[in-house]
Amino acid sequence: MTGPGRRPDIVLLMTDDHAAPAIGAYGSVINRTPAVDRLAAEGMRFDSAFCTNSICSPARATLLTGAYSHVHGMTTLEQPGQKFDASQPAFPAMLRAAGYRTAIVGKWHLGHGGKSDPHGFDHWEILPEHGVYHDPVFLTADGERRYSGYVTDIITDLALARLDERDPDRPFALLIQHKAPHRAFEPAMRHRNLYAREHIPVPPTLHDDHAGRSRAASEARMRMSDLQPFDLKEPVPEGLPEREEREWRYQRYIKEYLRVVAGLDENVGRLLHYLDVSGLAGTTAVVYTSDHGFHLGEHGWFDKRFMYEPSLRIPLIVRWPGVVEPGSSCDELVANVDFAQTVLDIAGVAPHERMQGRSLLPLLRGERPPDWRQSVYYRYFEHLDVSHNVQASYGIRTRTHKLIHYPGHGSGQVGASPETREPEWELFDLERDPEELRNRYGDPAYASVVEDLTGQLALLQVRYRDAAGRPR
Repeated sequence: MTGPGRRPDIVLLMTDDHAAPAIGAYGSVINRTPAVDRLAAEGMRFDSAFCTNSICSPARATLLTGAYSHVHGMTTLEQPGQKFDASQPAFPAMLRAAGYRTAIVGKWHLGHGGKSDPHGFDHWEILPEHGVYHDPVFLTADGERRYSGYVTDIITDLALARLDERDPDRPFALLIQHKAPHRAFEPAMRHRNLYAREHIPVPPTLHDDHAGRSRAASEARMRMSDLQPFDLKEPVPEGLPEREEREWRYQRYIKEYLRVVAGLDENVGRLLHYLDVSGLAGTTAVVYTSDHGFHLGEHGWFDKRFMYEPSLRIPLIVRWPGVVEPGSSCDELVANVDFAQTVLDIAGVAPHERMQGRSLLPLLRGERPPDWRQSVYYRYFEHLDVSHNVQASYGIRTRTHKLIHYPGHGSGQVGASPETREPEWELFDLERDPEELRNRYGDPAYASVVEDLTGQLALLQVRYRDAAGRPR
């Protein structure tokens, strides 16, 4: 079907670990992203978008299913004995059943083989687990394929090939899921010397000593000193004082990260150019997001997992000509559990009853529903993971405060360490302390805030049917 009655085409760009502070449209002071910025200039930027579990596989499963980790079953990274059931209700199969031609290229990271293969797609070509940056292998329904070149370029090539082969009589939904900028960072050869002569601004909390925070914060192995030789790519100069070494490590870390982002942004530009010259730009809703946030030196850290803002917050930009006002922004609280229902709503398809989010379509139209959520629920399951020693946690974030609970155990989920810790709480006043440096949980002046947020948190756990997450 063509013409005015045709349903919109949909392109969903999902990156891995692309933090909002590394996007120009979000006020980056460390890099330039002209293509992603163009999307924001021609669409809507969401300024309060969050993930519900800051780790790769669970976030990707939430995107597909519109459900929390404890519902879709992917609580942490794929572990022996834990398989993602891709045949469970998810938006790609629902779009396909409604007449859309569906495809996914790039990072899947939800297992492979049997029910873990991508489901509901007319075409899929995915990286095994994280994949590699150079000369990657891809998995398909017909077996493995190896390509020469840089993975971000190749994923875009595959995406454009799918658009070349589109059915003019059917709308399409294309998921482009990039590996970039996941660690360990390996930029394209053309970007190897980018930023070489620049000094990247240091975040204000790079030298945070985590005093007054939870034991979870002080125990985590995510400091600049925990970066490995494969991150730094050259020996640390001898004799540097601790503070100077931390800043040296930061410069090595952040420049490699930003070089990978540069290749990502170039390929977003390639996609937008294709949509322009093919005449598809005016009929296509383009969504840009990341699976979760990432620490870019804030609190002296790299990686994610915590409920602190750098790993909780995600970029979300939507361009949809004729519906979304160009250059607009939205500060309502939204979460990645909303994405599946939103994509379905854009396509005019009713959501599945199991989905736990809410369509963002009213917000995209510039409306402000009076009953919009006032808080976001978060839960990280993997307790004392081998790589970074981060404790399991859950909590609530409102516009003004954040309450985090570290129960001291992992609820027995796959991959959890059997070690235990004393339960701890953290409360942050996001208006007075946006950098989350002062834990106010034991402060008598915040007793009423704690009582209120504890009650709200319990209600969210009931609403989302997460009984296992409640305090014991």
